[in-house]
Amino acid sequence: MTDLLSGHLKTRLRAGNPLGLVWLSLGHASIAEMAAHSGADALVIDLQHGLWERGTFEMAVGVSMGKVPVLARVAENSSFAIGSALDAGTDGVLVPMVETAEQAAAAVSAARFPPHGNRSGGGVRPLSMGFGAYLDKAETIVVGVMIETVKGIANAEAIAATPGLDLILIGTGDLSISHGTAKGGSQTMEEACTVVKAACQKAGIASGIFTTSVEAAATRRKDGYQLVVVANDIDAIKGSFAVAVAQFMEAS
Repeated sequence: MTDLLSGHLKTRLRAGNPLGLVWLSLGHASIAEMAAHSGADALVIDLQHGLWERGTFEMAVGVSMGKVPVLARVAENSSFAIGSALDAGTDGVLVPMVETAEQAAAAVSAARFPPHGNRSGGGVRPLSMGFGAYLDKAETIVVGVMIETVKGIANAEAIAATPGLDLILIGTGDLSISHGTAKGGSQTMEEACTVVKAACQKAGIASGIFTTSVEAAATRRKDGYQLVVVANDIDAIKGSFAVAVAQFMEAS
């Protein structure tokens, strides 16, 4: 992985740099702090399905700032959810369950200050860091959306062409549910992912895909996806416990 501070995340995305993400759901700032020292290219704090409360989320962003870029997967595509995540100091947002170009445009607008959008300025961290610096950081905010449904796949090209959009991340879990293949792999799923990647290539934006193991992340990177998930805190902790207990039982 590249030097974490070699440039803004938006700049690195536009340059085509491959990025390995660490995904955080358990809602504890100390785990985020450890992840920030892992060498990952960026962290994703999952506010949609994770255990995060506002205070611990703010703490997690604070202990990560200056060490690694942080994206927030917001709970919903709303001005409040997107604006509050950015007010915490994140480098960008991932907006879930986007199915149309209109929804993608709404997400971009919620992340931009007037006259380019409808984001409201404020927040505890911006006021403590200085409002000028807060406004400057807004110029480098990354806006990503997640395609996770059959309808989203059908509109992938229009979504990818949305002005101001930086990336699309495929949510493989929800996409498999939408396809009715959650209990097993499917060629249809693979074709759907390829549609999104091709749409991103045509639009000149980054494509990403949620992966659940190092091996899958490496394979997807070879497939041409710019962003992959190299680890998530749930599996990392659960897996470490399981391995330790198994090794102990075997040694006993």
